[in-house]
Amino acid sequence: MKMAFVVYYEHVDAQVMNILKSLGIDYYTRWENLKGKGRGTEPHIGVGTYTRMNFALMIAFEDEAPLAALIAALTAANEKARRPDERIRLFQMPLDRIV
Repeated sequence: MKMAFVVYYEHVDAQVMNILKSLGIDYYTRWENLKGKGRGTEPHIGVGTYTRMNFALMIAFEDEAPLAALIAALTAANEKARRPDERIRLFQMPLDRIV
C-alpha cells in the first residue's frame, strides 16, 4: 500500500480534479489555502504580492495500479505546464495500515 500527497497551486485545481475523475479516483482528503513555496517557484502565502495559495490531497492506495496511472497523468500534465508554479507535485510514501 502507498500514500500519496499531491500538492499544487490553486489555479490548477480544476485540472487536478478532472485528472482524478478521469482515473476513477474518487477518494482523497483535501486541504485548501495552504501556504508554501516550492523549489524554483514563487511563494504561495496569501499576502502581499503573493496572494495565491496551494491545495493538497492525501490519497491512500491499496492497489498500486491507480497510483501508477495518477503518476503518469500528472507527469503528462506537468509537461504542458507553462510555468514552474503550475506543476503538480506528488510525494509518495509507504502506507502500513488503513483502519
